[in-house]
Amino acid sequence: MKKVYAIVALALYFFAACSKSEDTPNPNDTYLRIPDPEFETVLIDQGIDSDGVVNQQMLRTDAQNISHLDLNPSGNFGDISDLTGIEGFVNLTYLFAGGQQLTDIDLSANTKLDTVYLQANYLTSIDLGNNPNLLLVNMESNELESIDGLSNATQLKKIYLSFNYMEELHLDNAALELLHMGQNLLKTIDISGAVNLKNLFMISNDLTAVDLSNNLLLETVLLSDNTLQTVDFAHNSKLTHLYISSNALNSLDVSNNLELVDLRADRNPPLSCIKIASSQEILTVSKSDYQELNTVCN
Repeated sequence: MKKVYAIVALALYFFAACSKSEDTPNPNDTYLRIPDPEFETVLIDQGIDSDGVVNQQMLRTDAQNISHLDLNPSGNFGDISDLTGIEGFVNLTYLFAGGQQLTDIDLSANTKLDTVYLQANYLTSIDLGNNPNLLLVNMESNELESIDGLSNATQLKKIYLSFNYMEELHLDNAALELLHMGQNLLKTIDISGAVNLKNLFMISNDLTAVDLSNNLLLETVLLSDNTLQTVDFAHNSKLTHLYISSNALNSLDVSNNLELVDLRADRNPPLSCIKIASSQEILTVSKSDYQELNTVCN
């Protein structure tokens, strides 16, 4: 009889132990890992990490309550090198993490983001394919060689990518209105899908050709300091500002650009004649001494 009691008691013990294990919350579900003390310090200073202690963790619920996160509230450069834990900020719509020490970032869990500032870091690549609600992205002054997923951001209006190391760009995004991509290493671009683009800034690259025939709404085009030989602006009737100095243009026809008010075409050694329409008046023109505006160019 004692043996039977012992077996029953042992069974009850294991049943209770299993039940307790099932009822106990998984600490991984309760806490986020925050390995970077600089990141956690900022979260504590802003009252986001509620336990107030730098202990490489924070309550997941604290992160879930945040929609706006500025890691540079004082405007000074910071020392955050690891944003592990950002994946728990699932309701985040605004992220400012510029001027840090980031070399890598994963925003795939932050699907509600609409505004991202990551300028002045050390990022070499980023995938934004899981951020469909983006409106503005600023990644200037990084070390970017590639950026993926922009075609999924169907509401994207503005993107800033200047001062990076990108050699090519294929951008199929119909919502985009502003693209800043100066001071890169661009050799080829395809922006034919950016049909609502109004402002294009691509000075100081290695471009030899640009096709703007699909970008009918362009108003401002800055292409100075490339190696362009010819560019067709016949389809860009809304163009108001065109900077195309310091290239290798052998011809330039702006006779269809009747709204043009600012033209800068100096320092194009092969270019002696810039074609304009007979009634066209351009308020500001910057040209070299050997260049002239004329209705007929041979």
